Amino acid sequence: MRTFPHVFEPDGRDILIHDYFMKGGWNRDFFRNDRPVVLELGCGKGEYTVQLARKIPGRNYIGIDIKGARIWKGAREALDLQLANVAFLRTRCEFLHRVFAPGEVEEIWVTFPDPQPHKPRKRLTSGRFLTLYTRFLKPGGTIHLKTDSRILFQYTVETLSLNGIRPEIMVHDLYGPGQPDDILSIKTYYEAGFLSDAKPISYLRFRLPGGIILADPVIRKPAL
Repeated sequence: MRTFPHVFEPDGRDILIHDYFMKGGWNRDFFRNDRPVVLELGCGKGEYTVQLARKIPGRNYIGIDIKGARIWKGAREALDLQLANVAFLRTRCEFLHRVFAPGEVEEIWVTFPDPQPHKPRKRLTSGRFLTLYTRFLKPGGTIHLKTDSRILFQYTVETLSLNGIRPEIMVHDLYGPGQPDDILSIKTYYEAGFLSDAKPISYLRFRLPGGIILADPVIRKPAL
């Protein structure tokens, strides 16, 4: 992947204390336009990143994952399709504030993240991570969540309610009665597997106001 011009791999140790050289310059230095920047967190094989870039070409897309073997497939496909509005970033989501400047990102997709059943603060929709996103997401920027996990979905709904954020769209079974639109029907590798096992897919869309610190709901352990 180091030969791919659209794949970026920050040094894991350096980014702990220093901002990445692309911070604040993604549109100017890579995409070379002023279109909105959209992130896909935990992008896996990059299906959503690539398909969003094809279906909505008026935006710039960056797929983010820590696993290089996963990213390679999407990066290869974007290169073969000559998509100029796609990049991939290999890093941990904890460090995204060192990679993107305030207001540099307009929209975030969180597609089938690890539900972290025993570590709620590590969930990508926890108050901790949502607060992190406000450091580079434009005030009022949009976040999308697709998940097969009822635990994660309900936790996210509770987190939003606790912080006074009302979802714009909340769907418990995306492929139930009726059909999702062209964008929501994009399927990741993992999503196809969940559907073959008859697991319902849930979807949330909401906006994050700027300048806030979000609290996490209290997780009570079941009584023994």
